[in-house]
Order: sequence, then structure tokens, then C-alpha cells
Amino acid sequence: MEILTIVLAGIILGLFLVLWLKNKELNILKELHKELRFSHKSNAVKHGQSFEQLFPFMSSYPFDSNNFRFIGSPIDGISFEEDSIVFVEFKTGSSQLSKKQRKIRDLINSKQVEWKEIREK
Repeated sequence: MEILTIVLAGIILGLFLVLWLKNKELNILKELHKELRFSHKSNAVKHGQSFEQLFPFMSSYPFDSNNFRFIGSPIDGISFEEDSIVFVEFKTGSSQLSKKQRKIRDLINSKQVEWKEIREK
């Protein structure tokens, strides 16, 4: 009976050790996954920023690239065309407009855009 108790205690301790090691391994994998997701997002942002710099010079750009001026944030830029001024935001892949960009789009679409001339006296 004593040997059986010792064997069972050893098995239970062994199982606890295996569970503890697997839990530790799982935590390491979770942390690695978190780092990889951050790295992927960071690379996507860098790719998008690089693309923004090149997009006005691509054949698919619908305006004259000489008329485009980069702003960077919160929108990419403005194209000063002969008969219009066009606010431009470049997106790649499945990226979406930010909350601030949607607000700017909505203000422009509802014609809540003004011209102000400010002079220092």
C-alpha cells in the first residue's frame, strides 16, 4: 500500500510538473505571438508610408503629380487642380480611414470648408 501511495504521489507530481512546464511554454508562445503581431503592424505602417510617397507618381494616380502637396497627417495631401482642390488619402490593402480622417471627409462632403487669410499686424 505504501509503494502504491508513493507511485501515485510521483505520478501526480510528474503531471503537475508537466502542466507547469506547458503553461510556461504557452506564456512564452503568447508573448512571441504578441511581438510578431506588433512587428507585422509596424511593417504594414512602414509599407503604407512608403507607398504614400510614391503613389502620386504612379500611372494610376488620377491627377497631375506636380500639383500634389504632401501633408502627412491627418490626411496624406492636397492636389491643387485647375478647377478643384482635392484632399487625398492613400490606402493600401484593407486599411481603413481613421476616426479623424472620416470626420475630415464628412466635413468636406458637407461643404464645411473655409478660406481664412490671416495677417500679422
